[in-house]
Amino acid sequence: MRNDVRELRTGKGLSQAELGRELGVSRQTVNAIEQGRYDPSLPLAIRIARYFGATVEEVFHDD
Repeated sequence: MRNDVRELRTGKGLSQAELGRELGVSRQTVNAIEQGRYDPSLPLAIRIARYFGATVEEVFHDD
C-alpha cells in the first residue's frame, strides 16, 4: 500500500520521532509506514489521517 505520510510529515516540518510522539507510536513505526514495510491498523491510519486533516483514502492508496 502506497502512502503520503512522509510528504505530509515533512510538509509540517516534523521529524519521524516528533510525529511518532504525536501519534503515540515509535519513530521506527513511522519509518516502517513511510517505507511501505508496515500497513498501520485502521485505528492508527485514522489517527494519522486526522492529524494531517485528511481522509484515510487521501493518505493511503491501493495503487
